[in-house]
Amino acid sequence: MSEQVKRVADLIDQAAKSGRPIEPVRDLLMGGIEQAYAVQRFNTERRLAEGRRVTGRKIGLTSLAVQKQLGVDQPDFGTLFDSMEVSDGEEIAAARLIQAKCEAEVALVLERDLDGEHIVLSDLFAATAYALPSIEVVGSRIANWDIGILDTVADNASAGLYVLGQRPVKLSDLDLRMAGMVMERDGEGVSFGVGAACLGNPLNAALWLARTLVNMGTPLRAGDVVLTGALGPLVAVSPGDVVEARIQGLGSVRARFANVG
Repeated sequence: MSEQVKRVADLIDQAAKSGRPIEPVRDLLMGGIEQAYAVQRFNTERRLAEGRRVTGRKIGLTSLAVQKQLGVDQPDFGTLFDSMEVSDGEEIAAARLIQAKCEAEVALVLERDLDGEHIVLSDLFAATAYALPSIEVVGSRIANWDIGILDTVADNASAGLYVLGQRPVKLSDLDLRMAGMVMERDGEGVSFGVGAACLGNPLNAALWLARTLVNMGTPLRAGDVVLTGALGPLVAVSPGDVVEARIQGLGSVRARFANVG
């Protein structure tokens, strides 16, 4: 591990713990995306040493709309921890958020490892126990969301919190490519999309992740949650907001944000 990797990892860690965003780190990552993932891995190991438990992975930047918003042109991934999961409708304290935005996603929960050398779609079907609707509450440790691909990769793919719905649905009962999504903030529609907006199908995103992680030596495991990526544009949220996402075939899920004071 280079000193530069540790330096950037420390900057991001301090921002996360203080709640104070930092300037972009991309100019410190001359080693490119591999170095950015090294930063992410360093802070993942830090979280494990602090007693947190990995609960799965998130895929980012799968929607063309989100890619356009953030000025990037490829997916990325980050790690989910037990401290990030929020129950459907549970109040989220403002102190847990840094520049929070919401996006609606399809979540997969695995019942088998995905560690084969040549993973195909049928392997993904066989490994998936069920799907759920989810809201990912993303948060950037980079000030003003001034991020490029290196910033967000180093920053654990801008992971924040995630909320899962409570009605599991088998993949055989879903057409995720054509599943429509509506997300409302305080009853007003603010984001609209469809499964096809997520790399053509959320399953394509999950397959990309499974293959990528095998190549990196850290495959998906039974019990992992996989957040497959946004179905529509990111939406900023404020204290007191209630965000509800409805995904065709999967039902709904809510994220509630506590008032300050």
